[in-house]
Amino acid sequence: MVKQSDRAPLLDWEEIPPPPDPSQAGPLQPPPLTEDAPAGKSSKAPGGTAPGPGWGTATKTKICSPSKALTAVVASGDRSPGRPLTDPRGPGWTRPEPLGADRRVPFPGLSVRDQWEEKDQIVAVFVVTFDTRSGNMVEWCLPHDINLDGVEFKSMASGSHRITSDFIYFRKGCYFGLACFANMPVDSELERGARMKSVGILSPSYTLLYRYMHFLENQVRLQLKCPGQYSPLEAFYEDKKAVLPPTGNGLVTACPTWSVTTINRCMHPEMKITHPAGCMSQFIQFFGEQIMVLWKFALLRKRLLIFSPPPVGVVCYRVYCLCCLANVSLPGVGVSVPELRPFFYINIADITTLETEMSYVACTTEKIFEEKKDLYDVYIDNQNVKTHRSHLQPLLRLNAADKEKYRKLSEQRQLLLYSQEVDGDCTSNEEDLFILFFMELNNRIFQTLSEVAGSSDPTLTADHVRAMGLDPQCDRSFLLDLLEVYGIDVALVIDNLCCS
Repeated sequence: MVKQSDRAPLLDWEEIPPPPDPSQAGPLQPPPLTEDAPAGKSSKAPGGTAPGPGWGTATKTKICSPSKALTAVVASGDRSPGRPLTDPRGPGWTRPEPLGADRRVPFPGLSVRDQWEEKDQIVAVFVVTFDTRSGNMVEWCLPHDINLDGVEFKSMASGSHRITSDFIYFRKGCYFGLACFANMPVDSELERGARMKSVGILSPSYTLLYRYMHFLENQVRLQLKCPGQYSPLEAFYEDKKAVLPPTGNGLVTACPTWSVTTINRCMHPEMKITHPAGCMSQFIQFFGEQIMVLWKFALLRKRLLIFSPPPVGVVCYRVYCLCCLANVSLPGVGVSVPELRPFFYINIADITTLETEMSYVACTTEKIFEEKKDLYDVYIDNQNVKTHRSHLQPLLRLNAADKEKYRKLSEQRQLLLYSQEVDGDCTSNEEDLFILFFMELNNRIFQTLSEVAGSSDPTLTADHVRAMGLDPQCDRSFLLDLLEVYGIDVALVIDNLCCS
């Protein structure tokens, strides 16, 4: 049965335990690849700035042994062959040396593994506040000369005054941002009884932002209790600030695409709670069989807009999950097709940008977007999926083939849960299963179409369609759109019979 609540456990944050006493902490060693080591509390940050309060430590749990860890490969933005996730910078990147036994971790809000693997990713750090006279405004930022126009609205979603906390993924130009919002009651007439702030960061990649979630949460609490205490944020920026190339095309790449049939089997507990890759299971449970409708729209590279009232954090995860439904690992597929870009949270300030987008996935808390039908193809309100495009209307109806695919997906999930409970299998997880299920489904479709297009008789028959897991009659309009969008020269001669 499909869940009706829009609030997922992803938003039920645990309090971060305080860091251990540095006087009792032993020397730090580089952690194994599948385990996060506890981070000790540093007495001084680089540059002589003390971190101060607000630095927490995440719970560390070993998931499985290193011998069972498999490497995921992500295709690059230009659809070239994938690269290992363990090499996030691409060719020419050199992994920093691990922290030695005689060094302390400068930021106990981040694990040793996080600081060891990734450096220089943060473009900006900022604090946004709600002023009763001026509205949302950037209170403080580093660097001081960076253009943050619009960030004050992206990092504090419309309607947030009704909730106590939230987190928001968004896009700002060629960068991605993550902000943590909090709302605290105060005994102040000037502030009208409530103090609201967001602490956020910008980065060239959204796939790494989750690493700083706990730190941002702690910092926004600090800003609410002690406004103006920026020294931890200054130290954080000095340690993590990006060293960007002098030139670049400024393009925002699409969602990472898995290009092998193995996914990283050892996800950290932090990823399970705070990273988009850890929410595919909840995403599919929430939408139920409707996931097959969303899958078709994603594969057709339509403009997908999700509406939901705050909190918006879990809805940002749905944006990511929708992009993952269109993963294809076959080389050369969709080279001329618009990338399915994740915009995450948007507001009315993004209208001009969306007017030029051919394909995207975004979410909003502003109901006015529903009236802007020229900006989207598919509108998703809670679990209600609709489109005003007449030629897309048939895709809203589930057919027997859709229900069969969803049945197989549910069956595989039950088998996985059983093996985890009975056999203690830690080499697979639900996220892997869902990503692989749709990637293999997409691969099978495009492999069949490619073979038919290259044959002496490029005619798609009913048997071909069934082999792709589709219904020859009910999926006819979907196939016609697919052939047109991807520019595949295949003749479809299946009769378009009535389909219920």
